[in-house]
Amino acid sequence: MYISDKFNNILPSGTLKFTILIQELRAAGRDVIDLAVGEPDFAVDADVANATTKALTEGHTRYGPVAGLPLLREKLAAEFEGYDPANILVTNGAKQGLFEIFQAICDPGREVIIPSPSWVSFQHQVRLAGGTPVMVDTIQHQLDPDAMARAVTDRTVAILINSPNNPTGAVYERSALERIIDICRKNDLWLISDEAYAAFVYGDTPFTSLFDFPEIRSQLIVVRSFSKTYGMTGFRVGYVAAAQEMIARLTTVHGHLTGNVCTFAQHGALAAIDTPLDALEHRRRQFQKRRDLAVRMGGELFDLTIPDGAFYLFPSVACYQERYGDDQAFAQYVLETANVAVVPGSFFGAPGHIRISFATGTERLSEGLQRIKDVL
Repeated sequence: MYISDKFNNILPSGTLKFTILIQELRAAGRDVIDLAVGEPDFAVDADVANATTKALTEGHTRYGPVAGLPLLREKLAAEFEGYDPANILVTNGAKQGLFEIFQAICDPGREVIIPSPSWVSFQHQVRLAGGTPVMVDTIQHQLDPDAMARAVTDRTVAILINSPNNPTGAVYERSALERIIDICRKNDLWLISDEAYAAFVYGDTPFTSLFDFPEIRSQLIVVRSFSKTYGMTGFRVGYVAAAQEMIARLTTVHGHLTGNVCTFAQHGALAAIDTPLDALEHRRRQFQKRRDLAVRMGGELFDLTIPDGAFYLFPSVACYQERYGDDQAFAQYVLETANVAVVPGSFFGAPGHIRISFATGTERLSEGLQRIKDVL
């Protein structure tokens, strides 16, 4: 039976594969410490859970508007100066929003420039849309605007920016973002900004949303999520903000792909928007403490760049290659001998590295890193 060539070239998500493996090992009785999956460990707020439950009991279980609940879109639009609900599309997490964007802008042979290392799904989503991902190396995890400018061809349709970055934790400098904006304006390109980790910034480099630059807004597509900021990973609620014409096109794709996002989950998202700022700041500070712990303990084992955002270390394991093999063999060794899960950097386009998530609690994070030290 025939299978599409583009599907033959798509690999499973490496991070999701680790989630399944961890679940299997735990079911077999292994005490596995999960430093692989990027999922905040804090419980969803009671107000969010109560709003979701209330929506269920009140019967908000029917089809809803394809683009999202009107009140939710109105509140989300308020995050963007000059936008109204017609500038917002509610999606099943940021992942679906990105998938639909690539479906809308890619034709066979069209190119999307992506800084590397990058989240595992970016390049596969581009391929699924018929496009070609063009990976451009970063310098010590920061953007290289000159290299990105050189990567532009007459087939390029977009540049994708993910800051704070998964997997490196890098927060891109404002001056570099200004250069990327100039490239997009000069070449009439879409600029896609994945801002899923914007609530988790720790260092001296402040987070800069690309929406802060009015001159690019007509070409800008911003993707955000409730999953990380509010610990609502299972709710699957994200959103896209863009010019109304683009949102209209994405809504058409969305209507054929899924219809509306889970109605009662959107009511939970409505409650999440009202989370007090001091509560969000408390979480950020807790994650900064974990970042500092991970850097201190990880720095004793690996060559690493201190992350300014997200909740990942992305150290080099090249010094262990002769003893344990490549990054995938290293991750397998650590899992088998220390019962600690980390993700090989090759999944993100950076062989010789691993990704360590510090989204777990301090005690388990400390124990996991100590276990790795012991087996090394």
